[in-house]
This record gives sequence, structure tokens and C-alpha cells, in this order.
Amino acid sequence: MKTTDIKSTDIKKPESPRQQIATQLAEAAARALAADLVDQPRALLVVSGGSTPLPFFQRLAEQALDWSRVDVTLADERWVAEDHPDSNARLVRETLLVGPAAAATFHSLTTDDPTPEQGVAAVAARLAALPWPASLVVLGMGNDGHTASLFPDSGELSLALSTDDSVVAVRAPSVAQPRITLSAARLHDARRHALHLVGDAKKAVLAQALSGDDVRELPIRAFLTCPLTLYWAP
Repeated sequence: MKTTDIKSTDIKKPESPRQQIATQLAEAAARALAADLVDQPRALLVVSGGSTPLPFFQRLAEQALDWSRVDVTLADERWVAEDHPDSNARLVRETLLVGPAAAATFHSLTTDDPTPEQGVAAVAARLAALPWPASLVVLGMGNDGHTASLFPDSGELSLALSTDDSVVAVRAPSVAQPRITLSAARLHDARRHALHLVGDAKKAVLAQALSGDDVRELPIRAFLTCPLTLYWAP
């Protein structure tokens, strides 16, 4: 009888809960984009930066989709060069816009202006040309309850929560760099919303947010009243 050697590299390791939730979100995002592309020429995906979405980006890049008809932008961005280690644009380009997904069109939230206050008008004009409403907005959340760059300690929080403008320049004592963020109104302009969280600490913050209504205390509350799909793993 002939035997076959099985190499350890041939055995697929089971996914961790965080990998599983990233896969589920990637598949849902691909379905949303594909569904909207049936009836419209282009579809828009809005994603968040940070460390949490890395496995989601990697799995989404593998999804079969007509990426040439997909526009991608960010919920917020640090006002740094796109090759800076803290740039969300760099993260998206290196982990999401690869392989088949490289055919998508990325729209950054920065300009060559020295400050976000100087660049905000140009970014707003750039965003206005995109196919709103977005097919999907994927939000994250910090341990302080912020989402996008809507920080509780930001002097621009009230403006970002109330303005009809699409983007707002933001500064906050709790973060090192100035930022630019999509306003709450622009982030609400989507057919679907997802909240991607990992860890028990963020689960506890979300539970606190659900038990109150002061948006300025926990800005994530601005999005808990709209249909929102939670993707959480320990």
C-alpha cells in the first residue's frame, strides 16, 4: 500500500476568533459591494484605520469582486504623509489594495497643505465626487468611546457631530497628530454600517455606550441609533 506523507505546512490551522470575525466582515463587505454594483456603475467602501482592521483588510483583498468599479476611502486620517508609519492610507494601500483589490480606486483624506484646516476644502471637494451613499461604512472604536476622529476631548467634536459639511479638521489633547475626519452626517450617509471591535475592554465600553445617551461623553453613541452590525471577538 502506498502511503502519502503529510507535511505540517499542508495542515490548515484553525482560525482564531479574531480571524473568524475578520473573515465574516470581509465576506459581508464583498456581498454589499457586489449587490450595489448590480444597479449602479460604482460602489463606495469607507473603512477605518488602526490595528484592528488589518486581518479584515487582508481577507477582503482576497474576495472575488469587480474591484475596478470600487472606490475606497477612510473614515478619518492623521495629517501625516502617506508613507508615514502612522498613515491610515499607507495601511490601506499595503494590506487592502493588493492582488485583485489593487484595481480599486483609493481616495485619501490628506493634501500637501501643512495643516488639515488648510486642506479640508480640497478633501471635501474630492469626497463630493464619490458615489454616495456608501455601500458600507466600517467603524472602529477606541477605549475612550471615540470613532473615526470624533474624540470626547476634541474642541471640534460638536462641529463634527452637527455640521452638514463632509469633513472636519480635528485636534484633541489625547492624540499626538492633528487629524481630518468624516463628519457624523457623512458617516451616516451609507446603506450599511458595521462596527468592528476586538477585546473585552472595548466590549465593556460599548456596553456603557448602550446604557446612556450623552454623545459627547462617548461619541460612538452617534451611530448606535442607526442599523449597525456588530463584529466582535475576544
